[in-house]
Amino acid sequence: MFTGIITDIGTVRSREDRGDTRLIIGTSYDTGTVDLGASIACSGACLTVVDKGQDADGEWFAIDASAETIACTAPGMWDEGRRLNLERALKVGDELGGHIVTGHVDAVGAIVSAIPVGDSVTVTVAAPAALAPHIAPKGSITVDGVSLTVNEVTDQPDGSAHFTLNIIPHTQAMTTLDEAAAGRSVNLEIDILARYLARMQARG
Repeated sequence: MFTGIITDIGTVRSREDRGDTRLIIGTSYDTGTVDLGASIACSGACLTVVDKGQDADGEWFAIDASAETIACTAPGMWDEGRRLNLERALKVGDELGGHIVTGHVDAVGAIVSAIPVGDSVTVTVAAPAALAPHIAPKGSITVDGVSLTVNEVTDQPDGSAHFTLNIIPHTQAMTTLDEAAAGRSVNLEIDILARYLARMQARG
């Protein structure tokens, strides 16, 4: 379980495609405090630490991403050199500063526009039709692992939706959303409450 409050920006140092994809991710975390088998959310995808260490380039940890994980997350996000939003799993007693995040990517969206407004940036994201009913103004959504509040939602003729976010300077500085640009793919996770509400409605 996570909160969507990013605590580090990691970098994909290497990628080895074999049965699964082994990724070495550079981090500023003290990996001496990270257990093997621990969960770390990487730009919104919950993954398991399978190795860790420190070398001349600093601290690192390794994860194995399955073909399913690669297919269900944003294209290019696992390429060597890409920056990732990192969050360690929530511990009992930790402050819930964002909202409850599971680390399961529901769909991949695309940034439609990123427009500076004062010191902030207004980002509009296109969400697929399957997610559109679960996104509401002033509700929570996770974008590349970052807990954000939806400003507005505009339904599209094809059933998809465009929603807007306000990215303040702090969020820009602490996450990869400083790279927000039209056409960029992003991982989306809807609010877990919306997921359960949809299930209840479907059951009648």
